[in-house]
Amino acid sequence: MVKISDIRNREIINILDGKKLGNIIDIELDLENGRILAFILPGRMRGFSIFSKREEVVVPWDKIIRIGRDVILVEVPVYNEIDRYRDNRLPDDDDLY
Repeated sequence: MVKISDIRNREIINILDGKKLGNIIDIELDLENGRILAFILPGRMRGFSIFSKREEVVVPWDKIIRIGRDVILVEVPVYNEIDRYRDNRLPDDDDLY
C-alpha cells in the first residue's frame, strides 16, 4: 500500500520530452469511490511581478503511466516553441472583429 504523503515526495517526469515537472502540489480525489482523479503540478509563472501567479498543470489519472519507487512517469503535452510564439504574438486584424 502506498501513502499519499509518499507519492507527493516523488519527482514527476514527462515521458514525451523527458523533463522533470516537479513534485505534486495537490491531488484531486473522488472520495465517494475512493479514487485518485488527477495530480496537480506546478506550472509556469504568469506575469513578472511579486503578484504573479503560477499556473497549475493537471495530470488526469489516465495520463499517469507508471508510479515507481522514486519517480512517477506521466504523459502530458509538451509546451513547445510554437505555443510560446502564439502566446506572445500581437492580435491580427481578423482577431479583433
